[in-house]
Amino acid sequence: KVINETKKTVFFVSHDRELLENTATRIVALEQGISGNTAWTHGGKFSTWHEARKARNARFAEMLLRWEQEHERLIQLVRTLQVQAASSPDMANKYHAMQTRLRKFEEAGAPVAPPVEQDVRVGLKGGRTGLRALTFENVAIENGSGEYLTKPFNFEVFFQDRIAVLGKNGTGKSHFFRLIAGEEMKYTGTFKLGARIEVGYFAQTHAHPEFEGKTLLEILWEMHSLQLGPAKSVLRKYEIDQQAEQKFSSLSGGQQARFQILLLELSGATLLLLDEPTDNLDLASAESLERALDAYEGTVLTVTHDRWFTRGFTRFLVFGDDGQVYEAGEPVF
Repeated sequence: KVINETKKTVFFVSHDRELLENTATRIVALEQGISGNTAWTHGGKFSTWHEARKARNARFAEMLLRWEQEHERLIQLVRTLQVQAASSPDMANKYHAMQTRLRKFEEAGAPVAPPVEQDVRVGLKGGRTGLRALTFENVAIENGSGEYLTKPFNFEVFFQDRIAVLGKNGTGKSHFFRLIAGEEMKYTGTFKLGARIEVGYFAQTHAHPEFEGKTLLEILWEMHSLQLGPAKSVLRKYEIDQQAEQKFSSLSGGQQARFQILLLELSGATLLLLDEPTDNLDLASAESLERALDAYEGTVLTVTHDRWFTRGFTRFLVFGDDGQVYEAGEPVF
């Protein structure tokens, strides 16, 4: 609202797609190119950016293809005339003229190549479970200091539910996830996991003391017995194969997020707990995650403040300021 109402020019860096759609009148995209990074400005809203970028890149690819075809044609002509000039002096002038034409064509240079596309390929497997994945009966969650974060609540989660867990910071959402993940949590009431539920937990803070001092290759070997070749292959899917020998703690926030999602894929979890999964993801990675969740055979709960990401969810569990936990018919931010 502030951005829309101000009379000032505003530059902002964001991966928040809802914010971009509702406020940005032009979008500047920094793109990785073969010969260096470039910037491209789209003069419209975010909802039209993808199609505009796709059409622009297709034009670049077509122009480059035509240039390469013409380049190859000129090279073949030079070679043909070279052979002819060797046996017929009358062809020498044509041969030299074609050499000049080829040289000038190459000096003018090829058209700009399309930007290097990100190719993050998230693949989440899952599997069938019992109909009731989670059951909460009169559950109230403590904060560890004797204070209750929530009032007693009842809630059921069913196989293949897509549930967004919403609410302000400090209302107990992350404690709720840690309870489901099996961490030592103080609570009252009854909490049950359904049949064949295997929990996969994406932690918001990327805090993994068990990864301390270990490289990605070491973690993949210890957790999934992946040797160098297979480990590099799965890391390549998430565009972090170049960081294979880096320690987890040295990765950027986005790289840590992609590695955590990779571990969820390898775990075969049937219930995913995603705590702010898109916070550190770029647009391509976030969209790849969304496509994978659409195809995922399992149950998904996510804590999120990402309004665009929430569009892919059908149930909304709200943690209120007053400790009430309730299901809403639409997202409540």
